[in-house]
Amino acid sequence: MSLFIASLNSGSNGNCYYVGNQHEAVLIDAGISCRETEKRMQRLGLSMLKVKAIFVSHEHSDHINGIPVIAKKYKLPVYITPPTLQRGGLTIDPGQVIPFKGFQTVTIGALHITAFPKNHDASDPYSFMVTCDEVKVGVFTDIGVVCQNLIDHFKQCHAAFLEANYDDDMLDKGGYPYHLKRRIRGGQGHLSNKQAIELFITHRPPFMTHLLLAHLSKNNNDPQLVKNLFDACANGVNIIVASRHVESEVYYITQKTEGLALSPTGVTVLTAQQTTLF
Repeated sequence: MSLFIASLNSGSNGNCYYVGNQHEAVLIDAGISCRETEKRMQRLGLSMLKVKAIFVSHEHSDHINGIPVIAKKYKLPVYITPPTLQRGGLTIDPGQVIPFKGFQTVTIGALHITAFPKNHDASDPYSFMVTCDEVKVGVFTDIGVVCQNLIDHFKQCHAAFLEANYDDDMLDKGGYPYHLKRRIRGGQGHLSNKQAIELFITHRPPFMTHLLLAHLSKNNNDPQLVKNLFDACANGVNIIVASRHVESEVYYITQKTEGLALSPTGVTVLTAQQTTLF
């Protein structure tokens, strides 16, 4: 069995990532409205009826704003740690709240979701791995530093959402106050282009086919700049920049050295050698 993945939105204005197989799916965070989530999934040909749960990485508003309405409307369980629930101030039916712990796998149908701690200025933040059979997808955003946990999990991924939040020069020369710049790059904030590409070059597994660059800063990064940076060392990995304005295509992740990107205009077959639209 394989996995379908898509970014519904990625950035400080809202984060929501879809990972699923042919029968069930989960949302990692839900930081955009229920209505916008539905619209974007509909445009992609994805069904909310396949979504069986929401997993919450941390309590910042751009990751949780849509959860109360989505969870209520679709009667979805929300996997969230008690500190994140308390600090986020979410209004959710207690019967739909399911606590989770790091390194303990949650099974939903054929999906296996495992959380592990990350460095971020939140109460109890986690990254996630989603596995179906032997296919593994990681969701790694809002990370202050590349730690050993991140390295160990990145090495297992057939595909990953990886934060590339800021360009060092753009942050240095930009108009953010000093305390905010220090927060962003202080080890509990966000991952820079440089940190992300070092992780990618040094630790990407040979079977990785797709890398979605996520949570780009509106003011301190440039999508084309980071795309060019990663394309130069992609070595056959399909590099996609997840937008803060629109959904990505749906990417079909398998154990093989190829993947399919499904779009409203056709199917893109991506291999290490070529891209063909048919």
